[in-house]
Amino acid sequence: MEHVKAYNSMELETGRGTLVIEGPVTAEKLKSYDFHEGLVAFRPPAQQHKALIEIADLPEGRIIIARQQEMIIGYVTYLYPDPLERWSEIKMDDLIELGAIEVIKDYRGASVGKNMIRLSMTDDAMEDFIIITTEYYWHWDLKGTGLNVWDYRKIMEKMMSAGGLEYYATDDPEISSHPANCLMARIGKRVEPESIQKFDQLRFMNRFMY
Repeated sequence: MEHVKAYNSMELETGRGTLVIEGPVTAEKLKSYDFHEGLVAFRPPAQQHKALIEIADLPEGRIIIARQQEMIIGYVTYLYPDPLERWSEIKMDDLIELGAIEVIKDYRGASVGKNMIRLSMTDDAMEDFIIITTEYYWHWDLKGTGLNVWDYRKIMEKMMSAGGLEYYATDDPEISSHPANCLMARIGKRVEPESIQKFDQLRFMNRFMY
């Protein structure tokens, strides 16, 4: 499958100055930017910066960033699901995962995440894909925000819905292990019915086990 990536950008005014939201950005462009030391949700900043560069080099990889001047303060990643996850058990060229989203604490509440996701969906190529995200409460910064799991989930749902992602039921054991976890997805306008059927199979792989 050909992965067409059309670059888009916008400016976002915040109480801490103007941000540029842009992407998909190339690996070379990512190398040229600084990476904020507050981006620590998944791994140490230097390692995460390197991981984003590697994702940007993948044929399907898409990185959307928010930056203030030359400093990256937030990002969203899109790539094929991890081979160890259920979502890759049926090989689908047209299913990609919103794998990670992070914004430094200083800019939370400024709609940075929402606008990064919204910008990513302005690329017409996204209409060829089923885009999923798996939300697990143990990835959420409950301590840093002081929110409970339900309030945090509301924030995540609102942010994802800005890009057209909706709640989908699934019997995936990890998602089913806690009621705050959820699967959200956006099915592009040009996705074939056969792919939607495969996605439904992935969502309910345990239905014939009992």
